[in-house]
Amino acid sequence: MRRLLEWRGHAWLALAARVYLSWVFLYACWHKIVHPEMFAVDVATYQILPLELINLMAIILPWIELAAGIMLLIGWRTRAAALLISGMMVMFVVAISIALHKGLDMSCGCFASQGAAEDPISWRTIVRDSGWLLLALYALLLDRIPIGIDGWLAQRRVRAATSNQGVT
Repeated sequence: MRRLLEWRGHAWLALAARVYLSWVFLYACWHKIVHPEMFAVDVATYQILPLELINLMAIILPWIELAAGIMLLIGWRTRAAALLISGMMVMFVVAISIALHKGLDMSCGCFASQGAAEDPISWRTIVRDSGWLLLALYALLLDRIPIGIDGWLAQRRVRAATSNQGVT
């Protein structure tokens, strides 16, 4: 088990997962940032949040998606970004599941608001989001020294510690 966890290939597989998830979240947040009023309608359609929190959610969530997407892409605070994305994916899967249980005919609101006719929520939406959750969990749990800024900083710390041991 330990060998599996320490396999060096995780960094490369996680990099591919991170780049893909970054693209998904950066693409998803763009329309929400540009048109928060349309995203607020999508959030309200779920009928989960109190009316007072809908606009706040519609304004804040896309910026969290943007920050997490950029962080994953450049490999800075990678585990924190993967944790953020994992949390958002759990929240999205739960919200879509509740909406399906209520029998709501709606779009997920994940990307540009297309409406229920073009992009209705379904069990496939849950499967897709669960796949993204698994990718984020992979990066969170198995990407020990990510390729990117975190990896570069880790290498610098190791070099500094090694050079300091030689000098006494």
